[in-house]
Amino acid sequence: MSELPTGWTRVNFDGAVDVISDRGFRIKQKDYLPSGKLPVVDQGEGLIGGYTDECDAQVKSPPPVIVFGDHTRRFKFVKFPFAVGADGVKLLSPTPIWNTAFLFLQLGTIDLENRGYGRHYQHLRKKSLALAPFAEQTRIVAKLDELLSDLDAGVAELKAAQKKLAQYRQSLLKAAVEGALTAEWRSKNKPAETGVQLLERILTERRARWKEKQLAKFKEQGKIPPKDWQKKYPEPVKPDTTDLPELPQGWVWATIDQIAQVGTGVTPLRSKIAYFNDGMVPWVTSGALNSETVTSATELVTELALKECRLDIYPAGSLLVAMYGEGKTRGKCSELLIPATINQAIAAIVLEPEAQPSKAYLKAFLLDSYEKMRAQASGGVQPNLNLQIIKSITLPLPPYVEQSEITQLLDGQFDQINQQQIAVELALKQSAAQRQNILRAAFSGQLVPQDPNDEPASVLLERIRAERTARGAVKILRGRKF
Repeated sequence: MSELPTGWTRVNFDGAVDVISDRGFRIKQKDYLPSGKLPVVDQGEGLIGGYTDECDAQVKSPPPVIVFGDHTRRFKFVKFPFAVGADGVKLLSPTPIWNTAFLFLQLGTIDLENRGYGRHYQHLRKKSLALAPFAEQTRIVAKLDELLSDLDAGVAELKAAQKKLAQYRQSLLKAAVEGALTAEWRSKNKPAETGVQLLERILTERRARWKEKQLAKFKEQGKIPPKDWQKKYPEPVKPDTTDLPELPQGWVWATIDQIAQVGTGVTPLRSKIAYFNDGMVPWVTSGALNSETVTSATELVTELALKECRLDIYPAGSLLVAMYGEGKTRGKCSELLIPATINQAIAAIVLEPEAQPSKAYLKAFLLDSYEKMRAQASGGVQPNLNLQIIKSITLPLPPYVEQSEITQLLDGQFDQINQQQIAVELALKQSAAQRQNILRAAFSGQLVPQDPNDEPASVLLERIRAERTARGAVKILRGRKF
């Protein structure tokens, strides 16, 4: 712990703040309003999570109040009337020894390593804080406001650029699957095979492979194929084109079921350690799909788990779609780059051999369809996708040569976008490091000069304690009966 400047002292966390217990009732997230009479503050990234018209829920203590999220380890400085909207939120009122902004900014520099769900406040209580003379706190806050305002403005611009890059990327995907990206190319080229012919070829070969497999089974079992056995062929789901727009010339509507095999996985019984101990087979869960490629798995299962739980190993190159998961996971698409098995929250799409060249195009389509897939989910409180929904997804299928042109154009644009995103992320990291350096200087007494005429923090601390003791004695005296 570094030595403090003359006139500073250290204060235990419990002596620095009062925990507010009078906070009204909590607003459940499902009851948040997009606008309303009273802002709701929770543990989310933004200061305001939503709004409520339940004015009785207003925190009774006057602002400003410091809000601490026990689950997220995030502090918020609230200067307006509000309601509380999350469990695990602590409301902190600074004692009179603090400039509230000085305390809030210093709290944000405390390193609270992840202690697990809801255990961070107790860890926070073991920390101490650097208390500067009150006049110096005010000068430090003024200097920080000057320095951090410029820095925050730069960060806001970087985040806006980051958002624009993401939006541009999404607009490219949309143009790709609607045909706008290759409109000029189509005006100059006429593919030898249309999308209609391509789909017919895929479906013909799909049926032929099924027949071969069925005949092989009959032969293996020593049976003569029964009459009309070919009528048992499982026809893939056909596209419902009722409300779909007109396609570019040479394109055709198709379902994922027509061009691919769709499957899923399971979660082996965790109480059976033989399914996981010394496992060698990657087992992918839906959380991995937040990245657009899956290169590894956080858990491995055994050959016994594969056999007894009937887990399929999907080949590298399979496309994975999250059918359900926390937060924004549902509807995410990722490409599996290793052979792996999966859990029941994921749909695996394995393209038919004749459709393999369509993988890059199909991935672009699925990435573009993220919001649409989420809207298609069925169920109650937490709606989910299912295999039938995935199989029935209808996509516009261009000729192969046009698909190739689409993916080349996307790759070129995405490379440029990725380079710009890397540059923005680097600038954001540099800004975060600069912010930490400024704050470190502020709370070690190096940001503004000390004034020997300031009342020392220790004297301030003792004076406030004496005043509190005196107020307590008066309350006892007034309450005494004679």
